[in-house]
Amino acid sequence: MKAYTRLSEVRADLKDGSLVLEDLLKHYLQNIQQCKDLNIFLEVYEQEALDRAREIQDKYAQGTAGRLAGMVISVKDNICHAGHKLGAASKMLEGFESLYTATALQRILDEDAIVIGRVNCDEFAMGGSNENSAHGPVGNPHGPMRVPGGSSGGSAASVAAQCCLASLGSDTGGSIRQPASFCGVVGLKPSYGRVSRHGLIAFASSFDQIGPITHSTEDASLLLEIMGGHDPMDATSSRKAIDSYSAKGETPKKLRVGYIAECLSNKAVDSEVVDRHRGLIEELEAMGHEVVEVHLEELKYLVPAYYVLTTAEASSNLARYDGIHYGYRSKDASGVESTYTKSRSEGFGPEVKRRIMLGTFVLSSGYYDAYYAKGQKVRRILKEKTDALLSQCDLLLSPTTPGSAFERGKKMDDPIQMYLEDIFTVHANLAGIPAISLPLFVHSQNGLPFGAQFMAPAFAEKQLLDFAHNLMEARSFKTKEA
Repeated sequence: MKAYTRLSEVRADLKDGSLVLEDLLKHYLQNIQQCKDLNIFLEVYEQEALDRAREIQDKYAQGTAGRLAGMVISVKDNICHAGHKLGAASKMLEGFESLYTATALQRILDEDAIVIGRVNCDEFAMGGSNENSAHGPVGNPHGPMRVPGGSSGGSAASVAAQCCLASLGSDTGGSIRQPASFCGVVGLKPSYGRVSRHGLIAFASSFDQIGPITHSTEDASLLLEIMGGHDPMDATSSRKAIDSYSAKGETPKKLRVGYIAECLSNKAVDSEVVDRHRGLIEELEAMGHEVVEVHLEELKYLVPAYYVLTTAEASSNLARYDGIHYGYRSKDASGVESTYTKSRSEGFGPEVKRRIMLGTFVLSSGYYDAYYAKGQKVRRILKEKTDALLSQCDLLLSPTTPGSAFERGKKMDDPIQMYLEDIFTVHANLAGIPAISLPLFVHSQNGLPFGAQFMAPAFAEKQLLDFAHNLMEARSFKTKEA
């Protein structure tokens, strides 16, 4: 069976009768089995997915199928799905079964998407390599001993390995875009509030967003259009109207794109990443876009501010998992203090404990003003600076990551180096704006993919997605011509 890269291809074959959904499901299930060593899936819903495929095939034949009939997706292990296990890749939630379905996922299911299984991730979405899971690390389909990125590493790997057509992930500081870059797929982080967080296990509530990982901008647009919009169950979800993201404009609009100079002059960035982005700038100019140099002197403060604020929120959000209210309880616990201490020590992994302790410290008496309050001030300054840049430019361009996927285990002993992998992606989360990673490059030395990141003003997803689609189409045409 051919490797499908967009829903429109599946629908075309369903229409002419050359494809049956049950056969597509069996194809994906076979691929999942072949990729078992990559440790992508925590659970495969084989029989359930096959039954649903037959049901939707019948609906399609009757002309009553939803807009996502034919789309097979995987779901990150921190997004609720009623009647299915949910663990955030942590021992703390071992054996837990969700009582309800996340709003974003439910809206997709209502349009007849098929969930094939739940996928591995960094524990409680904390990590940039998918090595922090209680279920073991995930391998990159482009190189099994390379990391797939994190925290949505299983989501990106499942799409890249052709185990499904799309996946739902979550992005707190780059957790959709960084693995999308490492795995050579499209990763979209919507504006904060564009997609409901109801049913997403919280890491840092003022940063988290659910978003799609796909092969194409076309499918990313359609998924966002369906799962976005206000939700009464999430007070932070926006009431702004949803644009028709999936509708393509007739004439590609010429935009003013600002590339962030400090990102390309950073010595920590792979020289080929810099060179390929400079080539992309020339390519954009040749397409008729105006590309200008912009400056973000605050770049060096992004990662410190992000980790001060997100660890503080994590400390608060994860306080409920104590062995008494929620979560794993130690068998050796005796008494209240022992239950708290042993349950949290045994239930959480090293990275989660590290972030909880950091967050508790920055919120503690005597340090709150020095760290947390100052971090909030930096966030406000960054937001104002970003808004100013986006008042002069339609989009901002930077690399998604400093390099391509690194070797497994290479950065696990140095948390600071691991955190710096987020240096370009945390920007969008701090500012609350949409961002997308496009799989535009392959490294000439190691053959691994890496992406370019584009950011837009808050709730300007339509402009961002139209631009991304036109760029990907132009590159595809150029490749075919060559």
